[in-house]
Amino acid sequence: MMAGRWFRRLALLAGLGLAVPHGGAAQSLQLLTFDQLENWQNDDHLAALRMFRAGCGRIRGNRYSQTQDWSLPCAAASGVLDAPYPARLFFESWFQPALISDGSPPQFTAYFEPELPGSRQRTERFRYPLYRPPPEVAGGRRWASRAEIETQGLLRGRGLELVWLDDPVDAFYVHVQGSARIRLPDGSLIRIAFAGRNGYPFQSAARELIRIGVLSPNNATPDGLKQWVRANPGRGEAALLHNPSYIFFREIQLDPSLGPIGAFQVPLTAMRSIAVDPRYIPLGAPVWLEMNAGGESLRSLMLAQDTGSDVRGAQRADIYFGEGAEIGLRAGVIRYGGRAITLLPRAAAARLQ
Repeated sequence: MMAGRWFRRLALLAGLGLAVPHGGAAQSLQLLTFDQLENWQNDDHLAALRMFRAGCGRIRGNRYSQTQDWSLPCAAASGVLDAPYPARLFFESWFQPALISDGSPPQFTAYFEPELPGSRQRTERFRYPLYRPPPEVAGGRRWASRAEIETQGLLRGRGLELVWLDDPVDAFYVHVQGSARIRLPDGSLIRIAFAGRNGYPFQSAARELIRIGVLSPNNATPDGLKQWVRANPGRGEAALLHNPSYIFFREIQLDPSLGPIGAFQVPLTAMRSIAVDPRYIPLGAPVWLEMNAGGESLRSLMLAQDTGSDVRGAQRADIYFGEGAEIGLRAGVIRYGGRAITLLPRAAAARLQ
């Protein structure tokens, strides 16, 4: 009985959104109902609610929603009981599922936070540095490409080295992942996070090696690329320069039990946080993800809490799988299709009908 009164109260409050003129964005958007979401009723909505609530005040609108559209759902979230049924009713009352498309095929991949051996000083073993941002990239300015930085030594001798790794491919993939845990020789652990970039778009070295026939699609995984570079050190390190994007890092203090900090500036949660293209999905928005793939198929309510230089498009998402080498092996082979369905505030959905 109390759940019924609570549901009717939410439904009434949800109707307070103001109607505004239609937008052109509706041309690539299909509004759905919750019973069209596969296995929706069986997910852990409470876990998603807690994540949504924690980052609610940071959400900013985009072409499909306005910042103020999120204010009423955020206010309502603070009063929802921490129980499965109210959590599910909260999402059903305040949001409408929306399938946003830009014409590109859906593609869902996965990423992780690696844990790697490293050193604060250069040694015979640890020879591959990760750098702090130089002043040339302040304000998001475009600077030199990866090839220019590496071949011309543009960062050497400037005191910008943050930590040194023992493998060039590991260093490359820390650039791709954007964060890492580094185990120092004394056994202590530090964490590094994204601090800036050189302004160039990401280009996949693995895809380029597929294009020229060096790797096949089946072995163009992070582990496969690492093995090939180690077997072909000269050609391998040159192949990594195909990606002009270069990432800079900072050391952060963070509870080791928590995930890395994403672009939304909250710790990521394994199998609940995704990286998205914020032109289509606002950071902080709930996203129902249906990924179709054998043993890694999933149907789950995620939170858009990160971005990525290779995450571009309405139906493109990168799932945060967790941390460590074993997780990295699983994440490296994920590349599947499905549907990413954004839960839009009902006020925004009303304008798009």
